Amino acid sequence: MADAAGEQKSDGRRSPPRTDQTVRAVYVARALRDLADSFIAVLLPVYLIGLGYGAFEIGVVATVSLLGSALATLLIGWRASDFDPRSLLLAAAALMTVTGIAFALGAHVYALVLAIAFLGTINPSSGSVSIFAPIEQTVLSRATADRDRTAMFARYSLIGSASAACGALVAGAPDLLAALGADRATAIRGMFIVYAALGIAGGLAYARIPRQPPAATTRHVPLSQSRAIVLKLAALFSLDSFAGGLVVQSLMALWLFQVHGLSLASTGAFFFVTSLLAAASFPVAAWLAKRIGLVNTMVWTHIPSSLFLIAAALSPRLDVAIGFLLARAALSQMDVPTRTSYVMAVVTPAERPAAASFTSVPRSLAAASAPALGGWMFDAGWYSLPLVLCGVIKIVYDFLLLWTFRGVTPPEERDQ
Repeated sequence: MADAAGEQKSDGRRSPPRTDQTVRAVYVARALRDLADSFIAVLLPVYLIGLGYGAFEIGVVATVSLLGSALATLLIGWRASDFDPRSLLLAAAALMTVTGIAFALGAHVYALVLAIAFLGTINPSSGSVSIFAPIEQTVLSRATADRDRTAMFARYSLIGSASAACGALVAGAPDLLAALGADRATAIRGMFIVYAALGIAGGLAYARIPRQPPAATTRHVPLSQSRAIVLKLAALFSLDSFAGGLVVQSLMALWLFQVHGLSLASTGAFFFVTSLLAAASFPVAAWLAKRIGLVNTMVWTHIPSSLFLIAAALSPRLDVAIGFLLARAALSQMDVPTRTSYVMAVVTPAERPAAASFTSVPRSLAAASAPALGGWMFDAGWYSLPLVLCGVIKIVYDFLLLWTFRGVTPPEERDQ
């Protein structure tokens, strides 16, 4: 039977009274957060360049930000099961608000920038790698039956990408305001205040999640039965994330600025289209996973996307490079809902918070080590090398994932 928080029933059917409210609240909060993350990822390098920082320093900021997220996620995964997830999400939303205000007011001092990046929620990438993700994933998995889990995570990812698309367009607002006579630097700084306001709005959404009293909360369960699987997944996801860290969205924006001379508005429009393509791919990923399986969907959509990235890096013409990057965007994120669903499927329900954290943390740590390296390559004049390395490493990851987990089948695929 379902408990007071709306757990799924033993026969796989969902009990709707409070789970639907929870799912809607998480969806709304994800939409607001990805809207904010998207325009900040584009504006962050522009903002820091305007303050006199170079590509290497921007890469270090991205690295420190991802490192801070990784350590916070580790702490969340270690003790999350002992707390009401609603309270944790409200605290994270409050931290997001403080981060936006601090960046708007304190970015003139580089040491302070690094401290805010480490302690706050600024996300320089296009993915959800913040402390919000493992808590939300656990809450959503608890509220969804096995057969509906991949489709639910596809909707969760679709909402995030659609919101990120809107955020990419919003990134052009400072240029529009500058054309109307406003000071561009002030307008960019003001966008960090908007980021803070969206943190407040996300907190209001999380407040609609029903409280889960301690008696109904699964107590802290370390990895035990699923330890071997989780450690293997974490190692492979780390390799993938290290590759992705070489071209986080802030560095990709910098590449478009410096190599092809795109304007802020044009770059925002580009990320708008790529986010829409990613959003459109998520329902396709859920459909495909039902037919060929979660692992096959992850691998055979990911490899072509990496080849498109390499081709874009080697293309001297802007229109050709953009074409390859758009083709990549249509495929590169199809592993996101399938990967999350797979992790939640192959571990026991009691281990899900720990599994969500311990597959996220190594990914974040690996990703954190890469942006500074990518920024250093930019400063050295090797603008396309980070993109090529990213593609090659991701292809290696895909074949390793296919080989390692070809025989580990989630519950919904065992009945097929």
